[in-house]
Amino acid sequence: MNASEDFDTIPQDQPGTAEPDFEEKPKRQPPKTQARQKNDPAGNPFTFWRGMQTTLAVAFVVATLFTLWTPGSLVESSLEARMAQALQSASSDLPAIAEATAESAISPLPSNIGIVAGHYGYDSGAVCSNGATEAELNLEIATLVQKKLTDLGYTVDLLEEFDDRLEGYRASMLLSIHLDSCQYINDQATGFKVAAALSDQNAAASQKLTSCISEQYGETTGLAYHAGSVTDDMTYYHAFSEIDGRTPAAIIEAGFLNMDYRFITEDTERIADGIVAGLLCFLNN
Repeated sequence: MNASEDFDTIPQDQPGTAEPDFEEKPKRQPPKTQARQKNDPAGNPFTFWRGMQTTLAVAFVVATLFTLWTPGSLVESSLEARMAQALQSASSDLPAIAEATAESAISPLPSNIGIVAGHYGYDSGAVCSNGATEAELNLEIATLVQKKLTDLGYTVDLLEEFDDRLEGYRASMLLSIHLDSCQYINDQATGFKVAAALSDQNAAASQKLTSCISEQYGETTGLAYHAGSVTDDMTYYHAFSEIDGRTPAAIIEAGFLNMDYRFITEDTERIADGIVAGLLCFLNN
């Protein structure tokens, strides 16, 4: 609005290589015994990742060799020489292919949801003339959101404004909840606004999250979107640069503490319902 894992491949049995973990076998065996060994999974080790590497390697070699049949390739050198060169190149590139495949497939984002209660654990945020603070109202909304999502079976992390867990934080999404100024600005200073994290890795997902929240929150609460008042504090919100770059993130100013104060304090449940509806829209879409 922070991961890689190693995996092991089991080497193929090489001709003439001793098998220290198995009893030495006779050179000649009856056909039935040989058939059982051929179908025994322990005798033919195979893993998902090894299969994927092999498939990618074959595809890479085939694609490379296919280019050899063009007239330009045949003019430069003999077909045999080109084939040998291509096979050597494909062999040297295989580790890089396997590494790229592993990097993209492992460490998917976890299913937990991060909810930041704006200013909580740091400062008061906006302070109204009656003593009410933005931080306490943000926390009330965030706690309701956490409870509603938890009741639906989701794992929710309730985070402080500058929570230590934000560094490299990984989740299916992160939303920071805030409220706007207590000061009177004008009669149009009512409603909500949302901004997304726009890092290179998650810009599309964060925009999708923002769209879901804007639509569902507006429909649930009846508050209008306050266009044109998104500030740099929202678009460059500090948590956006702290979390894992793949975690979709957004920040919401759920209402103005002046014009919308009564709605915020008396209909807090509906505010939480609107936020939850937006998050579920993103998760289920």
